[in-house]
Amino acid sequence: MYLDLTVVARRPPTMVIMEVPSIDAMSLCGLLEGEDPGCLVLDCRSFFSFNSSHILGSNNVRFSTIVRRRARGGLGVGHIVPNEDTRNRLLSGEYQSVVFLDDRSLDFGQVKKDGTLVLAVTALCRNPCGTRFFFLKGGFDTFSSEYPEMCTKPSSPQGLSLPLSARPDGAEPGCSPCSTPLYDQGGPVEILPFLYLGSAYHASRKDMIDMLGITALINVSANCPNHFEESFQYKSIPVEDNHKADISSWFNEAIEFIDSIRNKGGRVFVHCQAGISRSATICLAYLMMTNRVKLDEAFEFVKQRRSIISPNFSFMGQLLQFESQVLATSSCSSEAGSPALGKSSTVFNFPVSIPVHGSAGHGQLSFLHSPITTSPSC
Repeated sequence: MYLDLTVVARRPPTMVIMEVPSIDAMSLCGLLEGEDPGCLVLDCRSFFSFNSSHILGSNNVRFSTIVRRRARGGLGVGHIVPNEDTRNRLLSGEYQSVVFLDDRSLDFGQVKKDGTLVLAVTALCRNPCGTRFFFLKGGFDTFSSEYPEMCTKPSSPQGLSLPLSARPDGAEPGCSPCSTPLYDQGGPVEILPFLYLGSAYHASRKDMIDMLGITALINVSANCPNHFEESFQYKSIPVEDNHKADISSWFNEAIEFIDSIRNKGGRVFVHCQAGISRSATICLAYLMMTNRVKLDEAFEFVKQRRSIISPNFSFMGQLLQFESQVLATSSCSSEAGSPALGKSSTVFNFPVSIPVHGSAGHGQLSFLHSPITTSPSC
């Protein structure tokens, strides 16, 4: 039994009153398991929640407050469904049903009126294309409890645990795991299923790289060697970890490289010397651009997986400038620029603690210390 969506236009034209019928978990399961794949699931939860677990094949809907403000309630379909192929299928009427969901709301009336889900419904109602719209009763919490096999269950965000028996070339003989710096312990951590972060030591361990299915590496340093060029594809980003380095000029190039490997079904391992500052900065830029999330959200996401990340203060400034461009764009294009930090001094208010590695050249920033005192420039 299908229910129609009633849309009544009011003044001004961007305001609509909607009655979105609910659909329960069993009915959604039936739609997804049907022979005709005509159901599009739009998950309106946060980036964190979606990446923790989501319905297989669903799409995460996100847009920044800047985009909302500039759109003035007139968000386009491109903001809701940024994937061009999926968007074209939707606009052509290929999807018979679109199901919206949040965390746990029992009906559409409980949904926050200026929240992502209502804005997404409003935008798609302007281009109905004969599609039926539904709201998932009980949200993801109910569906995942009843049909866990239809949801992703990613592994715990922890590093690869391998014995530290083999040291890279140049290591002191007799070096024991007990004296291994924190940033070299464990192994590369999974940021996304195709993106890993770690140290130069991890990059020297072919057993680790092979076990994770890595096919390409990004070496974000000027002096760390590429150990296995005959076996893996490499991209070098020769920047130093200091306040004068312009790492933002490499953001787009790095993002394109990661996407090119991902599109071929590969996996990318990003490293610098310690996997703390430079390589973490590249991973943050990738998350911000491709998922359209704020820096603080991306930072906490990566920090949950590799707790010792700490981009230097200049890199954080460059990431904040990058954030302003990524989130301010009014289109769904991924062609945001990434200018370097300007000469003028700027004070940034950031909601998390950002330690800076003390080294020669940091000048007045030397009072900010790294939580890892044994780390080299990373």
